[in-house]
Amino acid sequence: MTRVSTPLDDLRAAVLGVAAELAGAPGDSSRQAITLERPPRRDFGDYSTNAALLLAPALRSAPRDVAQRLGGALAERLGVSLERFEVAGPGFLNLFLADSWLVGGLAAALAGGERFGAGAAETRERILVEFVSANPTGPMHVGHARNAAYGDSLARVLAFHGHDVAREFYVNDAGSQVRKLGESIQALARGEPVPEDGYRGSYVEGLVGLAGDEAMDPGELGGAAVSAMVAQMQSSLAAFTVKDFDRWAYESTLHEGDPSRVAHTLAILEQQGRTYLSEGALWLRTTDYGDDKDRVLVRSNGEHTYFASDIAYHQDKRERGFDRQIDVWGADHHGYVARMKAAYAALGGDPEQLELLIMQLVHLVHGGARSQMSKRAGEYVTLAELLEEIGVDAARWYLLARSHDTTLDLDLDLAREQSNENPVYYVQYAHARIASILLKAGAQRVAAATAAITGQSGAGEGPSAPLDRTERGLVEQLLEFPAALAEAAERRAPHRIAAYALELAQVFTAFYRDCRVVGAEPESVESLRIALCVASRVTLARCLELLGVAAPEEM
Repeated sequence: MTRVSTPLDDLRAAVLGVAAELAGAPGDSSRQAITLERPPRRDFGDYSTNAALLLAPALRSAPRDVAQRLGGALAERLGVSLERFEVAGPGFLNLFLADSWLVGGLAAALAGGERFGAGAAETRERILVEFVSANPTGPMHVGHARNAAYGDSLARVLAFHGHDVAREFYVNDAGSQVRKLGESIQALARGEPVPEDGYRGSYVEGLVGLAGDEAMDPGELGGAAVSAMVAQMQSSLAAFTVKDFDRWAYESTLHEGDPSRVAHTLAILEQQGRTYLSEGALWLRTTDYGDDKDRVLVRSNGEHTYFASDIAYHQDKRERGFDRQIDVWGADHHGYVARMKAAYAALGGDPEQLELLIMQLVHLVHGGARSQMSKRAGEYVTLAELLEEIGVDAARWYLLARSHDTTLDLDLDLAREQSNENPVYYVQYAHARIASILLKAGAQRVAAATAAITGQSGAGEGPSAPLDRTERGLVEQLLEFPAALAEAAERRAPHRIAAYALELAQVFTAFYRDCRVVGAEPESVESLRIALCVASRVTLARCLELLGVAAPEEM
């Protein structure tokens, strides 16, 4: 579905079009550098552009003179939609838009309904987002929770932006770690010390019941334990509202079949001359593709490395027809990026179509100091413990509110607060307040007001009084949503949605403070304000849904 352009899109196009006419079609670099932004102060206009500053050198004119010419041309093109323009500073052009333009913007948002801002991706891609992929030899902790919230929200954002998105969890259920887990459980079952390189913690003790026969092979026991741990992960993720994985991919399956996926992938690399034997081991020439050294695929004892499995897994994803692969990895994988990109290139893939996003660490803060909070082993905080402490909505909001590539301090005390100091509570309360206003107005009045603004009633109502500054600000904030969504999708930045939602809630709160809604006179003003509430509720609800946070009707 292609997104219908908004009045803001049309305004931006008008600025670029006039700039092109003045400069005789400026180059792409000039067009990309031209901005249309809301100025920091209301008395600077509704929007401001730097176009004149960029055009001045080519036109060999003073920027303020170019801005004056640009403003005049825009006034001719926009007609009554542009109330006036002003040239400011070294050559910025400030635009003051008519109330009718803003009402038209609101009508566009209302017409978009729940799909407002959707489907704007220039090229629709089939994207696989692989995320969480926690080690199945232990429970999910807070670090995994950030990975889960981010991957889930990113998938939602990309899908709403117009892409065909699939979600996948990769289970590392092969190799020596599984056997070590089995040996650890077996030792506890026999009352013996856990091996020095084994697994410890209360969760391991909880798996002792799987031991059964003392003669059970540790590898088989480890496999059973992994199955139990994966079931726990699925339960924890479902409680965290992350439950829509299209596939749970298991590393062990890459070694099954004749030929196996691993053997198939190694054969491709060999046929392309990308591998060589040295000291009895099989190596991949990753240095040909920018890695700092070549990497071992098969050890001299014939055992495959984890890297070989990972390469086979990414080749499998390529052969399943995805245009783009996005892997969401933990902070400890930073050194793995170059080699994986190199391997992808060696397979014949475009490294630019493999995005390896590295999550940074999460620190829990309690009483102003970093806190462990673990009730079990004192070594980590499980996802279940986090949800018990602050709930799903606060956990998801705080884990998503900062960029994934920055370290996060999660303030547990603030997350528990039910006050305006707590951003998730503030945004949810704004949504609940709007729901209350619309309930008070009644469904029939809400439908009539919406129809009046969108023109469906045929009444052709417009604002019978000048718009209040907070009404103008709210319309402008609503019109920013498609751009905020596009930025969140293109920059892989769900935190932009959280920032936008908080700002929208703040702008709505100012509007509600200054403008009576139900009972406002005349009726056309009440209609406009009810319509503003409708568009604000829909947009806030969409933001919260993209973050995986509930949009309550009452609080």
